[in-house]
Amino acid sequence: MEIKRFAFKMKLNPGFKEEYRKRHNEIWPELERLLKNEGIGNYSIFLDEETNTLFAYQEQKGESSSQDLGKTEIVKKWWKYMADIMETNPDNSPVTAPLEQVFFME
Repeated sequence: MEIKRFAFKMKLNPGFKEEYRKRHNEIWPELERLLKNEGIGNYSIFLDEETNTLFAYQEQKGESSSQDLGKTEIVKKWWKYMADIMETNPDNSPVTAPLEQVFFME
């Protein structure tokens, strides 16, 4: 199965770097299971502290990225949990902007 690379950016509210890190270090096991079961791995999130921009990168074995799982109850619950520290849409999903890959070296 082909592995696809997917990247997007999000916005962290100022002053919440450590809380964001803490919540992700304590990711719920059922959420991690869902991501892995959907073929999502090598998932990293980086922070640009100058702009509070989060840069996320993940590899996908299936057709879905983590941003496509918003219909599941566990993802809706996670989004609600994270909504107080991030820029979000009315449904609590993080405001995301997909990033186009312009270079790759293996």
